[in-house]
Amino acid sequence: MAKVRKMTQGSIARHLIAYALPLILGNFFQLTYNAVDSIIVGKFAGEQALAAVSAANPVMTIVILGVSGISIGASVLMSRFFGAGDEERLRSEVATTILFGAAASLVVFAAGLALSGWMLRLINVPAEILPMATDYLRIIFVGFLFTFQYNILSASLRSVGDSRTPVIFLAFSSVLNGCLDAVFIAGLGWGVSGAGLATVIAQAVSALLCAVYMYRRVPLLRIPLGKMRIDRELLRMTLESGSITALQQACQPVGKVLIQSVINAQGVAMIAAFNAVSRVDDFACIPEQSISSAMMTCVAQNRGAGDRARVRETLRVGMRLELVYGVFILIAVQLVKRPVMALFAAQDSAQMAQMGVDYLTLMAFFYLLPGMTNGIQGFFRGMGEMKTTLVGTFIQISIRTVIVYVLVPRVGLSGAAIACAVGWSFMLVYAFFRYRIIRRRLA
Repeated sequence: MAKVRKMTQGSIARHLIAYALPLILGNFFQLTYNAVDSIIVGKFAGEQALAAVSAANPVMTIVILGVSGISIGASVLMSRFFGAGDEERLRSEVATTILFGAAASLVVFAAGLALSGWMLRLINVPAEILPMATDYLRIIFVGFLFTFQYNILSASLRSVGDSRTPVIFLAFSSVLNGCLDAVFIAGLGWGVSGAGLATVIAQAVSALLCAVYMYRRVPLLRIPLGKMRIDRELLRMTLESGSITALQQACQPVGKVLIQSVINAQGVAMIAAFNAVSRVDDFACIPEQSISSAMMTCVAQNRGAGDRARVRETLRVGMRLELVYGVFILIAVQLVKRPVMALFAAQDSAQMAQMGVDYLTLMAFFYLLPGMTNGIQGFFRGMGEMKTTLVGTFIQISIRTVIVYVLVPRVGLSGAAIACAVGWSFMLVYAFFRYRIIRRRLA
């Protein structure tokens, strides 16, 4: 039987670190096989193909993060039920979320296939890369059917403290994805279509492995076929919190789509550079987001158990961890910025590589800010304060988008880094005032 983790007892720091480390590895694997797509496409299919993948990604990210929001909302409820020892409601919540997710994924899949070209034209994707970007996005929408279920199943496992097992399956699928990239793109010359197909197959494998494991090895989450039904009250609670979280999750990529439209207007070189530095940003923020997820689960479990003192301590310990990591990533990015950009750049892309280096030189100093915002949002989610995370994210991305529109056409890609820093700062100010109100409930 698989091991679950009760965060209502023992060292909070140890729980957060033990929970976050597998998430960090898992997210690294996730982004690694996305980065492998970009590197192989850039090296073997050219700059235009890399720009096509970059232009298509923001659209799909909006949908995936919307799904992730539903999964997060459900996970908070699962963690509360687990912390309170209510196994029956825990299983009912898992069944409800799986069934709802299956129905919703079919709707999104159909809409995505029909509207891919229209969505890309809406964000000003250049005509020379539009056909490639459309093909790639349509293939990725096929994989969405598996992405939805993987998110739900892994959220179920994490809600009971098992953040390690989904990583194992994701690692296997990451290796598979890299091998398929080499075959489809470098070997067969399928370009962006090969990259999309490799990602879809990898996503399907990770979802299948996660489902089989949960059924066979985690009796706590095993749902008999006869009880696989939607509980209307739990669905209402899930959608109430999950829809707000989905909207919050979608705010960020909606803003990124608007930002991408500004980048797209600057030419292919900047599109390719922005794709590369966005991958670096994603990698840099993984540990911050993983600590935030650990804080969310720990807060929710202890809230379900009624232990207010441990809820307060979770916030303090988690924010210290975010601070330490912020200093580390500043130093690391300054050391590796040039070789990292060389990985993404083709031999004739010196301008693109220099744009990326200039951006990362500045951005490295700002990574502490999303660490703080991620940490406080993990606390708010565990407390069920989904509206607070929504408003904070809306403030951040709105300010960031406006500044990108003003600065990027004038100062180049570095303007996008400045925009991030200003947006995160405003978000922290709002979070501070909201915490002063919420902490009264923990007195």
